[in-house]
Amino acid sequence: MSLDLTIAITTYNGEKRLPQVLEKLKNQIDTKNIKWEVLIVDNNSTDNTAKIIREYQVNWLKNVPLRYCFESQQGVQFARKKAISEAKGDLIGFIDDDNLPYSNWVKAACEFAKKNPKAGAFSSRIHGLFETEPSEELKKIIFYLAIVDRGVEPMLYEPRQKGLPPGAGLVVRREVWEKYVPSRLLLVSRSGNSIMAGGEDAEVLLHIYRAGWEIWYNPTMEIDHLIPSWRLEKTYLTQLMRSIGLGRFHLRMLLLQWWERPIAFVFYLINDLCKIIIHFIANICPRLFPNIQDFISINCENNIVNICEMERLIGTFFSPFHLAKFKFKELIFNKNV
Repeated sequence: MSLDLTIAITTYNGEKRLPQVLEKLKNQIDTKNIKWEVLIVDNNSTDNTAKIIREYQVNWLKNVPLRYCFESQQGVQFARKKAISEAKGDLIGFIDDDNLPYSNWVKAACEFAKKNPKAGAFSSRIHGLFETEPSEELKKIIFYLAIVDRGVEPMLYEPRQKGLPPGAGLVVRREVWEKYVPSRLLLVSRSGNSIMAGGEDAEVLLHIYRAGWEIWYNPTMEIDHLIPSWRLEKTYLTQLMRSIGLGRFHLRMLLLQWWERPIAFVFYLINDLCKIIIHFIANICPRLFPNIQDFISINCENNIVNICEMERLIGTFFSPFHLAKFKFKELIFNKNV
C-alpha cells in the first residue's frame, strides 16, 4: 500500500541522537488525514541503534509505522539509496539524526507537495542549534554546515544563481528519484575513501533539475540542526571546505551540454586561478608584514574564515585533476576485479 510520506532517517551510531528526533516525530500535529511512516536506515552502526529502535517500536504511534533496515555499505548516499528502495511513501523526507523537525513538519511537507506538483524536491528552513555559539566572523561561512534561512517566503532554486539546498530536511518525490537519479553516483564515499563528500546532495538535485523538475525552498518546513562544538573547529572546517571545492568541477559539468565542457574547462581553470591569486593578495599577504602578531591577534577568527575560503578555492581549482585521478584509479580497479 502506497503512503503519502516516508520520513527516512539515515544514521550511524545514533543511539544518543535518535531519541530526540523520534520524540519530535512522535508529536507531529494535524496528521490525521496523512498516511506516513518513519524508516530508520542504520548505516553499519556498531552501537545500540537497533536496540533503541526496538524499544521505541513497542510504544510507537498506532497508525504510523516505525520501520528499521540495515545498510552495511558506509556512506550517506548508500544509506539514502537503501531508503529509496525500502520506502512506501510517494514522498520521501530525509531527516538526519541530528535534525529536530518542528511539530508541523509532516503536514507542511505534504501540503507543499500538493500545491506544487512540478516540485521534484523541496527543502526546509534550517536553524542552527549550536553547542558553542559561533563568533560573528564564523557566521559568514556557517551556511556550509547545512544551515539554510532564506526568509519566510517560498523560493524557487536556480542552481546557476542561487545554488542548491543541503540534503538535511529535503523532501523528494520517490518516482522522480527512481527515474532520474543514477543508481551509481560519483560524489560519494567509497570503501572509506571519500572523493568529494561535500557535493553528494547537490549531485542528486542536479539530476532532478536536469530532468525538468523544480527545486524549492519551503520555509513552512522548519528544522533545528544540532551543531556540536567540533564542527566549528579549524580542522573540520578546512577539510569540509576543501571537500566542497573538490566536487565543484563535476557539478559544474552537469549543468553544461557536452560540447560546452571543453571551453568551460579552460575558462573555469583560468578563473579559479585568478580567484586564488586575488584572495591570497587581499587576505593572506597581510600576514607577511612585520606587524604579523598584531594582525593575527586582531583578526584571529577572520583568519580562519580566510583560510577556509582559500581551501575551497584551491579545492575548486584542482577538482578536475582530482576527478581525473579518481576515474583513472577506478578504471584500473575495475579491470583488476
